[in-house]
Amino acid sequence: MKVPNHSWKQEDTMSRQPGLSEWTDLVSTHMPHLSVPQARVLALWSYGIALTRSCGRLTVATFLALLLRQKVDAVEQRLYEWCCAAPHKAGGKRQTLEVTTCFVPLLRWVVALWRGTHLALALDATALGVRFVVLTVSVVYRGCAIPGAWTVLPANQPHAWRREWLLMLRQVRPALPADWTVLVLADRGLWARWLFLRIVRLGWHPLLRINQGAKFRPAGQARWDWLRELVGSVGQRWRGRGTAFVSAERRLACTLVAWWEEGYTAAWFLLTDLQPEGCAAAWYGVRGWCAQGFKCFKRGGWQWHYTQMTAPDRAARLWLAVAVATLWMMRVGSALEVGPQPEGTEQRPMEVPPNNTLLQPIPSCLAACKATRGLQCHGVSGRCGASCGASCWPHSSASRACWPGRHSAAGIKGVPHRGPTHGVQVHTYHWRTRPTCCAHVCTEKARSAAWLWASQERQMYRHAHGHTC
Repeated sequence: MKVPNHSWKQEDTMSRQPGLSEWTDLVSTHMPHLSVPQARVLALWSYGIALTRSCGRLTVATFLALLLRQKVDAVEQRLYEWCCAAPHKAGGKRQTLEVTTCFVPLLRWVVALWRGTHLALALDATALGVRFVVLTVSVVYRGCAIPGAWTVLPANQPHAWRREWLLMLRQVRPALPADWTVLVLADRGLWARWLFLRIVRLGWHPLLRINQGAKFRPAGQARWDWLRELVGSVGQRWRGRGTAFVSAERRLACTLVAWWEEGYTAAWFLLTDLQPEGCAAAWYGVRGWCAQGFKCFKRGGWQWHYTQMTAPDRAARLWLAVAVATLWMMRVGSALEVGPQPEGTEQRPMEVPPNNTLLQPIPSCLAACKATRGLQCHGVSGRCGASCGASCWPHSSASRACWPGRHSAAGIKGVPHRGPTHGVQVHTYHWRTRPTCCAHVCTEKARSAAWLWASQERQMYRHAHGHTC
């Protein structure tokens, strides 16, 4: 498959795509520390990831080459070198993109879109087979998670994560206003006394789960109680101040919040520095949104589990592009869920639910991300994803046409299906009752061609190297 080769410069080509140019300007504004080439390629990466539903380099490069009318090899080389360190790049003035310098600007971007002064961070880890383990500090929001800081480590290597967690927490601290209420959540596998103390020292509030095989001494009581004695059956709740853990080196003055909700196999035992009357065990439920964020990065969205990268530093840079694409999707879906804002108010679409329901389960705004997968969406998510391309960012007819299901907001359902094309599964769509514009036809053909060509290239590579999967 050949891509037309044109002689105009890259800047002129990008200026012919209003949506891409606007997105590039926005990325450059929120990432001012990046050089112009770094910000431009980051915009290309995130733009291509969002519109191709994949973070595969060949897929993104093919789509961008067709969109910008450039050579696929040239675009792919730019995407490849952006993920590499300077010694592995061609040219004498190339720079290495330091991912850690992007954590504060990325979180400040989230803060700029945030309405309210309450925010929840989740600490969690995800693995990619036997290659990587990714430690993340994510902002949990409406059923998903936006990575704010991450560390990619080799998998299956015994290693204490204390240094990485402490460093990431210290790195993201400048991005969050000092007068905000920040809740930090972590599962029992990450519990550590030093983590609890560091979160408190940063001015935030930990809500960390611990195992039930520990003891707690309520304030004003000399006897130590097993946690399972405080909450031992379904429906029971307990909270109060006291001291956790018997051993002197682990002993901690804190608040214990315990709850065994119906339908769960075990109770939640949570430690926090908040007063008992100022916290609730149900808040911990939003930590599960981090798992949905990981699903969005892998099979549920950007297909990161197909990556062939083996270097952790390269994978960390790719995560930056995926995180920016995720933020874009969440911003679009949130703006549609929150609805139009009154004139004269500051445009901050990422709104925390009112009436102190920051941490209550609420409808997901993952629709924009789900819509890019070409899957049927239902309920609130279907409404959000359906309209994101037609009525929100970016303001370009070509890019709007790339959003499948945009007509569902008007009550007209699009029926996506996967059809075989020369043995390769390619997304196609049946459009009902709505006339199809030329811009949509051209862009949809470009995207389908990109998927087909990239899939064929992958199959040829696997057959050549003896891969069967």
